[in-house]
Amino acid sequence: MIMVWFGTAKYFKRFERKKQMASEKTSSARHGEVSNRSQVAVVMGSDRDMEVMRSCIDMLKDFGIKPIVRIISAHRTPEIAAEFAQNAAENGIKIIIAAAGMAAHLAGALAARTTLPVIGVPLNSGGGFGGIDALFSTVQMPPGVPVATMAIGKAGAKNAAIFAVQILALTDKELEKKLFDFKKSQEKNVIDKDSSLK
Repeated sequence: MIMVWFGTAKYFKRFERKKQMASEKTSSARHGEVSNRSQVAVVMGSDRDMEVMRSCIDMLKDFGIKPIVRIISAHRTPEIAAEFAQNAAENGIKIIIAAAGMAAHLAGALAARTTLPVIGVPLNSGGGFGGIDALFSTVQMPPGVPVATMAIGKAGAKNAAIFAVQILALTDKELEKKLFDFKKSQEKNVIDKDSSLK
């Protein structure tokens, strides 16, 4: 009887531990954590921004980096934005790329809550200013809260990914080599196009 009780207790203890692990995994996924603890997070203010930021995500993947991708609004979900930024370093993130249009406070709001480097990508919201409003909102940060601001739109999205890789490559020889190969590939593409005109 005692043996049966101990066996049952051991079973339920194992079962409760599995439940706890599953709960932790679900919570981590909900808050942007992943098992491989990705070093780059790509955050955008709206799902509409994915059309542009896809080029950033794809560029990171070309370098072997699978980013954490989130939709967080600095204005509509300010508490979630603050929580994400405050916990980013603890979750293994080293660089945050933030993209938004109009009064694009997302990058600045995140930068205010973390010591991690934040790269801002201003987007054209179609509101008539061509993204200049978002550019000014992103680049005009007060002293002490820097945001590395890229160009408006897809060019800026791609450059944000490359800039993130350049930062990580300072301490990663494999990424450094990939960057070198990338630069050489760009050089070759231009030379080949020039040669085709002759």
